[in-house]
Amino acid sequence: MFDFLWGLIVTVYRIVVIIAILAAMALVWMAMRGGTPVTVENNVALVLAPSGALVDQVDEDPSRRFLESFGGEQPSQSGLRDLIDALDAAKDDDRITFAVLKLDGMWGAGLAQLDELRTAMAAFQSAGKKIVAWSPWYDQMQYYAAAKADEIVLDPYGSVFVDGFSSYNNYFADALEKIGVNVHVFRVGEYKSAVEPFIRNDMSAAARQANLEWLGDLWHSYGQAVSEGRGLAPSIADDYANGMADGLSANGGDAAAYARDQGLVTQLETLTAFRKRMSDIVGTDEDHGSFRQIHYLDYLSAVDHEQRRVAVASTAKKVALVVVQGEIVDGIGDIGQAGGDTLSDLLDDVRRDDDVAAVVLRINSPGGSVWAAEQIRRAVRNLRDAGKPVVASMSTMAASGGYWVAMDTAEIWAHDTTITGSIGVFGMIPTIDQTLQKLGVYTDGVGTTPLAGAFRIDRPLTPAVETIIQSGIEKIYRDFIEGVAAARKLPVGEVDRIARGRVWSGADAKEIGLVDKIGDLQQAADAAAQLAGLDPDEYTLDERVPDRGFANQLLSQFYGKIHIDLLPSGLSRWAETVTERSDVGALLSSFNDPSGYYAYCFCSVSDSRGH
Repeated sequence: MFDFLWGLIVTVYRIVVIIAILAAMALVWMAMRGGTPVTVENNVALVLAPSGALVDQVDEDPSRRFLESFGGEQPSQSGLRDLIDALDAAKDDDRITFAVLKLDGMWGAGLAQLDELRTAMAAFQSAGKKIVAWSPWYDQMQYYAAAKADEIVLDPYGSVFVDGFSSYNNYFADALEKIGVNVHVFRVGEYKSAVEPFIRNDMSAAARQANLEWLGDLWHSYGQAVSEGRGLAPSIADDYANGMADGLSANGGDAAAYARDQGLVTQLETLTAFRKRMSDIVGTDEDHGSFRQIHYLDYLSAVDHEQRRVAVASTAKKVALVVVQGEIVDGIGDIGQAGGDTLSDLLDDVRRDDDVAAVVLRINSPGGSVWAAEQIRRAVRNLRDAGKPVVASMSTMAASGGYWVAMDTAEIWAHDTTITGSIGVFGMIPTIDQTLQKLGVYTDGVGTTPLAGAFRIDRPLTPAVETIIQSGIEKIYRDFIEGVAAARKLPVGEVDRIARGRVWSGADAKEIGLVDKIGDLQQAADAAAQLAGLDPDEYTLDERVPDRGFANQLLSQFYGKIHIDLLPSGLSRWAETVTERSDVGALLSSFNDPSGYYAYCFCSVSDSRGH
């Protein structure tokens, strides 16, 4: 009897475990699929409320995505294409009356990405539909997108913080000297300033000059967009930033009133009042106590479900979309990185796919490992040799190694506000022999040749080692500029003049021949299709996503990062900032080139608050 009871208990236990596993798998599947598709009702507003980082391709820890969905949290990444596709579908959808733009949960967007969003907003408006923006506050990038809306509404306690662009770094030369660390730098190009923080205490004159030029180009584009969007003077961005102190003083510290008086917002309104006013247009959803609406991700899910129900077999050729996003690193790469092996394999898969006629290489990267970038470039070359044209579409940044992977494409498209160029190479080796000596630790031994053990960081570098490394850097730089010269049909001397690590805006890069055309991703895709002999209506854009190995990623990443996800929201955001957004942390985690050679650009844009 006891054997029978024990067997019954074990059987029930196994059944419960199996059911739990199946339920967990179902939850994960539902989380990844976005849940059950909703239906789109008539006369509703489309709510564009991205959250987290705005990215060209969603690439995040599967365990985090699962926990966010399971816990009802907002996604930590939002795909740019989702916002654009929602606007594109909604402009011809009679069920969608107008759109509401709510951007206070979005961060990490670049001007070039927002240019594409603004283009989609303009197409939506051209269809006769309004866009209304509301937010408790607007930071600089959020406002750049909101300036395109028909109405910009701000909470009476809110603010519009437009302060200009900057590029500041911390410099560690004195600190490293105090602890006895010698940083040996090898580079080509006076503008290759990525290594300056480790060998200087301030920005060099060459870097200062170049940075002011490309930052000025971007700031001019910013002011022009705000001026055109709001119908204000061309100097409005400068006037607003320069007059903020006096303006706030005159308004008794009321930042919202200052923004309204300067014309940056159309009216001040609480969320409750805003919802009531929108309800007067589309009616009220009594279940939610707000105006009748549909979130853009739900809308895309519903539209996709509707299209699948009526879909017929398509013989249209494909233009594959492959995204190079984040630091370029050797190997498969972690979440948020562009692994050389991962992307070269993905491009090889595309090359072997008979349904793919052409490829768009979307790049949003500061570069990184030279070896990994070369792997990607070779895969691009193999595609071209196979008769499949490749067109590069530069997003917010395609600099240094980000340009390396683009140089052999048939055409390079960028935005005026893209950050590109920085054609240069560097290597960096810190030695800690003096640091160890301060602690009473010494290194000694023997080797069969003078080079044996000469690359140890606990020994000083010899002149022979320095010569070896510098020679390798110069060789790679020659390969870089000669490759650019051959691909762009420019004299090598001319490429050397505009290279040397200098950063350019997309507009300037077009003028000097580093970029072929100014335009967005869709235009680049149309160009790729045309090069393949296809008409714009004869192809589908097929986004290819690296196979991260969901099960392995889920298990490894879940146990590796769950401690952050379990923290309270305030501490969680702080931990994410320290572990994921720290320049030093990103630098250390992404510098893994097997030969120690890097094509990397420290050229991101920030405002005075470091955003």
